Amino acid sequence: MTKEQASKLINDLREKLNEWAKQYYVLDNPSVDDAEYDKTIHQLIDLENQFPELITSDSITQKVGGIISDKFEKHTHKYPMLSLGDIFSWDEFINFNKQVAKVTDTENNEYTAELKIDGLSISLIYKGGVLQKGITRGDGKVGENVTTNVKTIKSIPLSIPSKDEIEIRGEVFLGKKEFAKINEERLLNGEQLFANPRNAAAGTLRQLDSKIVAERNLDAYLYYYFNENNPINTQYESINQIKNLGLKINKETKICKTLEEVKSYIEYYTKKRNELDYEIDGIVFKLNDKKLQEEVGYTAKTPKWAIAYKFPAEVKQTKLLDIFPTVGRTGKITYNAKLEPVQIAGTTVSAASLNNAEYIMAKDLRINSIVKVKKAGDIIPEVISAIKDENFDLLPIWEKDVQCPACNELLEKTSTEVDQFCVNFNCPAQILRSLEHFASRGAANIVGLGGQTIKKLFEEKLITNIADIFKVEEHKENIINFEKFGEKSFENLIASIKESKNNSFEKTLFGLGIRHVGSKTALTLAQIYKNIDNLKNATYEELSSIESVGEVLAMSIVDWFKIESNLQLINELKSFDVNFEYLGQAKNTESTISEKSFVITGTLSESRDYFKDIIELNNGKVIGSVSKKTDYVLAGENAGSKLTKAEELNVKVINEEEFFAILKGE
Repeated sequence: MTKEQASKLINDLREKLNEWAKQYYVLDNPSVDDAEYDKTIHQLIDLENQFPELITSDSITQKVGGIISDKFEKHTHKYPMLSLGDIFSWDEFINFNKQVAKVTDTENNEYTAELKIDGLSISLIYKGGVLQKGITRGDGKVGENVTTNVKTIKSIPLSIPSKDEIEIRGEVFLGKKEFAKINEERLLNGEQLFANPRNAAAGTLRQLDSKIVAERNLDAYLYYYFNENNPINTQYESINQIKNLGLKINKETKICKTLEEVKSYIEYYTKKRNELDYEIDGIVFKLNDKKLQEEVGYTAKTPKWAIAYKFPAEVKQTKLLDIFPTVGRTGKITYNAKLEPVQIAGTTVSAASLNNAEYIMAKDLRINSIVKVKKAGDIIPEVISAIKDENFDLLPIWEKDVQCPACNELLEKTSTEVDQFCVNFNCPAQILRSLEHFASRGAANIVGLGGQTIKKLFEEKLITNIADIFKVEEHKENIINFEKFGEKSFENLIASIKESKNNSFEKTLFGLGIRHVGSKTALTLAQIYKNIDNLKNATYEELSSIESVGEVLAMSIVDWFKIESNLQLINELKSFDVNFEYLGQAKNTESTISEKSFVITGTLSESRDYFKDIIELNNGKVIGSVSKKTDYVLAGENAGSKLTKAEELNVKVINEEEFFAILKGE
C-alpha cells in the first residue's frame, strides 16, 4: 500500500470512527456494536503504526493515553472561571430573582436550568478545528494544563467542524457505575477508596500517567461557549451551539420562562436526583439573555446573574464521641467533633467543625450524646443539634478548654470577639499553620510543599519559620530520603521555591498571614503602597481611611509591623531575594475619577471588564445598579433600562469618548 492510499484510508477510518464515537458517547445512540467499533479502531492503529508520519494530534487513536508528565504547566484563563453563589431554599431564590429584577426591571426573568454535576470544571480551547488545550479551573484566574489527560475522555472530540478559536467550558465527572467499579478495584488492590465521585474525577484528571486516565472512563457535560467571531445571544443558544459542534450536553437542561417553571424544575429534580446515572448536588440557574447578564454584572468571585440552588441537606443521627480544639495560624481556637462514622450524601462522615466554644454551649452539645448531622451544601459536615433523650441529662455539661492544646499557654478571649486565641507567637501549631499558609496557592504557591511535606520538615526541624523555606536546598540529603520523596521531587520543589521569589508583592503580603489581611485586601494595599517599606511606614490614620481597610484591619497591620521578629523576618526574606515590590499596575489615587462610582451598560468598543479594570486602577468603583448616589453611567449602544433609570434620577450619562476625556482631566 502506498503512502497516498494509506492516507486516504486513514482519513476515511477516522471520519467513520469519529461519527461512531459521537453516536455512542455524546448522543447515547450507537449505530454499530462494540465488536465492529473495536475491529475498525484496531485497523486504524495498525495503519498508523505502518505510517507513523500520518499520525495527527486529533486522531481518535490518541485517546488511549500513555504520555507521562513531570508536572502540569500553568495557564492563565482568557476569561476568569468564576465560582457560583449558593442558595438553599425557594425563598432565597425569590430574593436572588429580586436582585436581578433591579437591573432587568421585571421579576419574570427567563432562566436556563442546568443540573449541577458533582465533578470539576474544565475549559477546552479549539483552534483551527483541533483541540489545543484542556485547562482546569485552578484558582479561577490560573489553571493547570491537563490536555494530555483530557484527550483520553471519549465524550470530548479532538476535532470540531469549525476553524474559529473557540473556548468551551463544562464539567468533567465520573458516572455512578464507573465510580463503583474503580473503588471495587482499589479495594481488591488494598488501596485507599475514593470518598466520592468528585474526588475520584479530580484525582484522575490530575494523574501524571494518562493511561490511567484513559482506563477510568471520565465523562463530560459542556455548557459554556465563547467565540468572538460568532457571539451568542442566549445561554440556551450557547448550549445548542455546543451540541451542533459534536460535544456532549446534558439533556435535562431546560428554559424556565416563569418562576412557577423554576419551582417545578426544582421539585422534580429534588425527587429524581437519585435516579440519575451521575451525582448532582444542585441546580444552576442562569439568566438566559447574554446582554442582560452583562448588565446584571459580577462580584469579584461570582456572576450576579447565576446562582446554584443546593438541595436540602440529608440529615442523619450519630454519636458525638469527643470534642477537641485545634489552633489556626492566627492562634484562633477551633473546636471539632469526633463522630461515630455515618453515611451522608454518599460519603462517610466521622468529623465536623464546631466553630467556637460559644457555638457548642449555645447548642448544649455533650460528649457521648446523640446528635443530628448534615452536610452544608452537600459538602461540609455540620452538627445541627443534640437529641435530648432520656440519657442526655446524665451526661456532663461540656466545658471549654482554658489552655492551648499545642503549647499549653493560657487562652485569651476579648469582649468584642466570640473566639478564643493562643497569643504565644512560639506556639508550634501556629507556626505550622503559618508555613502552610505561606506556601499555599493563593500566596507563594510553592508546588510540592503541601501540608504533609511541611509537617515532616517542621517535625524534623528543617523548617522552623517562613524564611527557612528558602534554605531547604541545604537539606537535600535528608529530604530525598523522605517516604515518596526522591531526587526528582526535590528538584521540582526547589524550582518552585525559586520561582516564588518573583511573585508580585500582594502574594507575599497575603502569605505573611497578617490578621484580617485577605488576598483582596493584600492586592489593594500593594496597589496603593507599591512595596513593603512604604506599607511598613503607613500610619493608622492613613490605613483606616482606605475604604476597604477600616479601623480594625488598620490596627492589625500597624501592630504587626511593631513586632521585632516580624521585621527580622522581612529582612531575612529580602536577603533571599524575595520580591516585595508590586509588579502590577498601581492604583492612581490622584485620578479625576478616584472614589467615583460607575455603572457600565450597553455595548461598548471593548469588554465590560476592560473598562472595569481602568476604573478600578484609577481608584474608582464599578457598581451593578443605578441609584441617586451613582456618579456616572458609562453607556454604549442598546443601553436599555439602566440608561432610562439614570435619566429619571438625573445621573450623569457619558459615552466612551467622554469617559476618556474625564480621565485626562478635560
